Amino acid sequence: MKMKEDINPVLLQVFRSVVWVYSVITFLPWYFFSGTGTNLERARRIKARSVSGHPAGPYRAINSQEKLVALLEPGVNTLDKMFEYAARRFPMRDCLGTREVLSEEDELQPNGKVFKKVILGNYNWLSYEEAYLTAKCFGSGLAALNQRPHCNIAIFCETRAEWLVAAQACFMYNFPLVTLYATLGLKAIAHGLNETEVTHIITSKDLLQSRLKAILCDVPRLQYIIVVDPKPTSWPDIPRSIMVYNMDAVKEMGSKPENIAADRRHPQPSDIAVIMYTSGSTGLPKGVMISHGNLIAGITGMAERIPNLNETDTYIGYLPLAHVLELSAELVSISHGCRIGYSSPHTLADQSTKIKKGSKGDASVLKPTLMASVPEIMDRIYKNVMTKVEEMSKLQKTLFVLAYNYKMEQISKGYSTPLCDSLVFKRVRSLLGGNTRVLLSGGAPLSAATQRFMNICMCCPVGQGYGLTETCGAGTISEIWDYNTGRVGAPLVCSEITLKDWEEGGYYSTDKAQPKRRDFDRRAKRCNGLLQIRRQEPRRLLCGCKRAEVVLHWRHWRIPSGRMPQNHRSQERPCKTAGG
Repeated sequence: MKMKEDINPVLLQVFRSVVWVYSVITFLPWYFFSGTGTNLERARRIKARSVSGHPAGPYRAINSQEKLVALLEPGVNTLDKMFEYAARRFPMRDCLGTREVLSEEDELQPNGKVFKKVILGNYNWLSYEEAYLTAKCFGSGLAALNQRPHCNIAIFCETRAEWLVAAQACFMYNFPLVTLYATLGLKAIAHGLNETEVTHIITSKDLLQSRLKAILCDVPRLQYIIVVDPKPTSWPDIPRSIMVYNMDAVKEMGSKPENIAADRRHPQPSDIAVIMYTSGSTGLPKGVMISHGNLIAGITGMAERIPNLNETDTYIGYLPLAHVLELSAELVSISHGCRIGYSSPHTLADQSTKIKKGSKGDASVLKPTLMASVPEIMDRIYKNVMTKVEEMSKLQKTLFVLAYNYKMEQISKGYSTPLCDSLVFKRVRSLLGGNTRVLLSGGAPLSAATQRFMNICMCCPVGQGYGLTETCGAGTISEIWDYNTGRVGAPLVCSEITLKDWEEGGYYSTDKAQPKRRDFDRRAKRCNGLLQIRRQEPRRLLCGCKRAEVVLHWRHWRIPSGRMPQNHRSQERPCKTAGG
């Protein structure tokens, strides 16, 4: 939607005439040298086709009609092999980065509240080789603490480098990793730990102190707590039946010759890599079992939608790693040798709540090229920028609005606006570091206004995706040269989508005008079912994933903002195993 142009009509006409002359002079050389014609053809081409020829599908991406793609590289079919492949290919390149905390101080607000502010230094980096060896020593240390292959281990921790190191250690040693949101209630946390029967949990000192300590007596199987922070080294108020170790101590234990040389049982593609607990919006959280093969296929599909992804890219990680979107995005980055610099919603930008005035936020220091986000955060950026625009002088505001509307017209045609980008939107773009080339949105539908704002002011495409935890994050992602709003793109090369008629709602696969069907099915990367269902029905295996609780409009793959009535939502669709 265009912004209102509050300007004298004569001056507006003069501005448009100048823009028209500039466009005529620069259009032809720019068009032929920029490759825009190719991008327009890509955006307009058919992106998916029914492999059966029937309206209901299944539909696959045009470039995976014959066979779904399940591997990044031949033979790299498990997550431990993927990390080993990356460490061997990019040993000296930066892998995981964390900003040094120089100091903390309390800042009194005008309303009387006291906010804790941090002053941060530069990023300190682990190379790929260092990260790999650290994960190997940590996994060896866990094994020395009686953690066994195929036995679940939990992680309850904020998004940070230690989270991913611990996860890679578990992947290497075939310890299924149980992930829990740091925002879950105490009852939900205890439920997840008891249901998965974990004896070991990895956490941070803050979460141990504020959340875990209150439920330790409710988790009788728990024997070991590994704290990722170096201090404190002793916890006298923890029950005597539970041993507490710091991560450094476990790594040191694992690096001993007798431990590091011990044979480890490598995972198979069908082995469970992660049991990921959903947020539990309709009750207790449910554990979704995801195999190594599921995640490898999922990140293969996601990586295909990011052109020119390579080791020169930098990804900023700040979303919860217990969410499949963030975990998949970071695994995609690892698989291609990218740097991952860690942040948090409280330190992301210069204006974030924990950044002291005059200090730089994480994005300004890291200058990421890749970023995953959720609509809530992008809506917040949109509102903050528009508030600043309203505070501008009349001349500044007029120039911003004219540039915004001009660029909106140009990108709707598939054209870029380098002059506007450098003169008008450079300052806004610097909010995210100034180098962002791809934004991935997931977790909820993104409004057209916010998506278009991010396209224009951040000067980069926004790839909106749709998927579930049960589908390893993304079933579809829009292509970066498709600047249409309200679309989630075609199926990934690792997945196919089957659309079912919804008779009660009057939606049929034979509808001619934007046929609307329901259902969402994954093949190469389907999950291994929900934990409690597998336990209750040991001879039945969920071969599909949870069906989508939305109506899909075929032409745009558009997700309406409303939800289906409760009585129209479908359940998981079980199929019998060979022995069933």
